[in-house]
Amino acid sequence: MRHLIDSLDLSVAETREILDLADRMAADPTAYAHCADGKILATLFYEPSTRTRLSFETAMLNLGGKTLGFAGAEQCSATKGETVADTARVVSCYADIIAMRHPKEGAPLRASMYSKIPVINAGDGGHNHPTQTMIDLLTIRQRKGHLDHLKVGFCGDLKFGRTVHSLVNSLVRYPENEFYFISPEELKVPDYLIEDTLKPAKALYHEVTSLEDTLPELDVLYMTRVQKERFFNEEDYIRLKDIYILDQEKLNLAKPDMPVLHPLPRVDEIATEVDNDPRAAYFQQVLNGKYIRMALILSLLGLTDPVTGKKVLSC
Repeated sequence: MRHLIDSLDLSVAETREILDLADRMAADPTAYAHCADGKILATLFYEPSTRTRLSFETAMLNLGGKTLGFAGAEQCSATKGETVADTARVVSCYADIIAMRHPKEGAPLRASMYSKIPVINAGDGGHNHPTQTMIDLLTIRQRKGHLDHLKVGFCGDLKFGRTVHSLVNSLVRYPENEFYFISPEELKVPDYLIEDTLKPAKALYHEVTSLEDTLPELDVLYMTRVQKERFFNEEDYIRLKDIYILDQEKLNLAKPDMPVLHPLPRVDEIATEVDNDPRAAYFQQVLNGKYIRMALILSLLGLTDPVTGKKVLSC
């Protein structure tokens, strides 16, 4: 049995296989419409989500399976004091696979230690968001044709942005990628990401504050919102929330084929006028979310790909 708690749980080769499977699903979704007949996905979401929860549910429904679960901690037995471990044990009796989002780092990992069925981390605190990472990799590969030799800029909340941390961890595994971290001092990328990920990989990286000066250098731009829910001080949030806003004038400084990614939801860090620019890739990411999660569900359940006649992962 395999779980997906961290994007590094998948090797580079396995990651490529999942991305290839997602592309096949996008090209011919009807071929996969009954792969998970009779299977049940439990979505255990202890904090709010729109895209992630709905795309997991849509993914399972598109595979022919069913879903159950809750969309807030107040809707489950956590309000009565039930532990994540016990919830995992209980839900293992009802479902075939779990997708869990939790505000506490490490909660999905703990659930996987007690679950009898595969657990997918759908985001834990400011730590990790592996399925979003897979979505981001797929979108970058579709736009650029490869995942190596890229100059990738991350802009905004790099301190609490779990999508940023996960994606950097994955992209350092591909040769000659260079990273630009664009943020104010208060939201700069955590030291552990530099010390534990970038330096051991001998990856080139730059910590800068100017979006305008950096844009012409980039092959990919990853925007993030300043996350109000991660702040302890509302005054700090108000001071920093509008520090970076990508509008059409700024985007005109970038390369004509530089995709703009964003995990969503956005607040005002990307002006709506950018939506009509062909470089805007964030709604493509949303669509890719369905196919990536379909691919992961099929693979972690150990089901056979009807197109190739093979299983993707060795579970």
